[in-house]
Amino acid sequence: MKTRYLYLLIFILAVSDLLIVNVSYLGTFYYFVADDSRLQGIYMDGLIVSNLIWLVSSFFCKLYTEKTVRRIDFIYSATLKSFLLHFALFACYTAFFKEKAISREFLLVMYIGLSLCLFVSRFLGTFFENRLLRYFKASRPVAVLGMNKMGLRLAAFFEQKKNQYEFNGFLDDSEELSIGEDGRLLPMVCQQIEVAAKSGIQEVYVPLTPENMANANVLLREGERQCVRMKFVPDLTGTLVTPFKLSYMEEFPVISMRHDPLEEIENRFKKRIFDIVFSLLAIVFVLSWLYPIIGLIIKIQSPGPILFKQKRDGRNNQTFYCYKFRSMKVNNESDTRQATKNDDRITPIGRFIRRTSLDELPQFFNVLFGDMSVVGPRPHPLSLTKQYREIIDQYMVRHFLKSGITGWAQVNGFRGETKDPELMRKRVEYDVWYLENWSIWLDVRIILQTVINMIKGEENAY
Repeated sequence: MKTRYLYLLIFILAVSDLLIVNVSYLGTFYYFVADDSRLQGIYMDGLIVSNLIWLVSSFFCKLYTEKTVRRIDFIYSATLKSFLLHFALFACYTAFFKEKAISREFLLVMYIGLSLCLFVSRFLGTFFENRLLRYFKASRPVAVLGMNKMGLRLAAFFEQKKNQYEFNGFLDDSEELSIGEDGRLLPMVCQQIEVAAKSGIQEVYVPLTPENMANANVLLREGERQCVRMKFVPDLTGTLVTPFKLSYMEEFPVISMRHDPLEEIENRFKKRIFDIVFSLLAIVFVLSWLYPIIGLIIKIQSPGPILFKQKRDGRNNQTFYCYKFRSMKVNNESDTRQATKNDDRITPIGRFIRRTSLDELPQFFNVLFGDMSVVGPRPHPLSLTKQYREIIDQYMVRHFLKSGITGWAQVNGFRGETKDPELMRKRVEYDVWYLENWSIWLDVRIILQTVINMIKGEENAY
């Protein structure tokens, strides 16, 4: 329910946070460098960058959204994420532009002040929100018509959301709609709607099963006659046994049976920006010097190209060339035979880079080109896709996403050779879970776990 108090709250939160960012920065500036005219220009440029980074960070972390501001724990969580992302990006800015270097002492004091101010503002914000709720009377009076299973679920929902809804009970305690044989509402129901209107109830929620959809107009006319908004909740629990999402394609209602956050263009945009930034950092700071070293050793140990490329199945089952450092002698079985333990095709350097996953690093070019993502289901050779799509349920669901250099299945131990279909089934299970539970922070967690696994070495990496 969107109300004027909610938009005012978001506006106040955004403006006060931006003010805190500037006050924290300027306060530290006047303490450290206000008297040094040579540094003033550098630090003022930093102030502009700091503001821009805060806007980007708060956008990516959804700090100023309706969902976030409705719950104080969401506000604290989103604030912490925004703060950490701001720190990381601003630190990168100061590192990349050395001629505009800002001292570590300045950054330390500034971020301590910023964290304290944000923390205090959240306490004050809670108090201020309670005052706003009282002043604007944001809890809207509602009632439910029909005491069936969906009606009881609605009542429980309203009771949990007391800061948004004032639940006034059920207008009708029967499970079915009280419609007469002539298609009209029974007088008792009309009287209840009239009483509800006189008592200040603004909205009445009506659970509707598919067979009762035709009666919606009767209820709508009676509610409007009493100046009560009638809200109809489709009750498909008896028809659809799995969770579903209802959305609209212009005038067409559409039911989606699988939760897929990356169907939303906003989330795909965030993931793509993350992929581009992360892959560029990996290419510039790692591959730029590691590529010549590994490439030279590969050439010395075995004739052939430095990179191995192979067709793999990616998003929407579209094929692409996946790049890796060549870890085997050149052979004709690469597309049909998986690598096994003690495989005689693997070169000495190949054994090392496979065990440490360094052979996957050229795939950052795949990420940059848009064929892959940093995190996602691992791409399989075409022969494996053809084999397993026929015997493993939901195998092709993993192809709704871009393939990844690393993935949720891999950090949970499901990587390497997959002779046993049950191992592939578990891998698919983890990939589908990732699809349904994606978030930027899950990607970060998977990347960190991947780095830890690379350092420790993995049993199934051969």
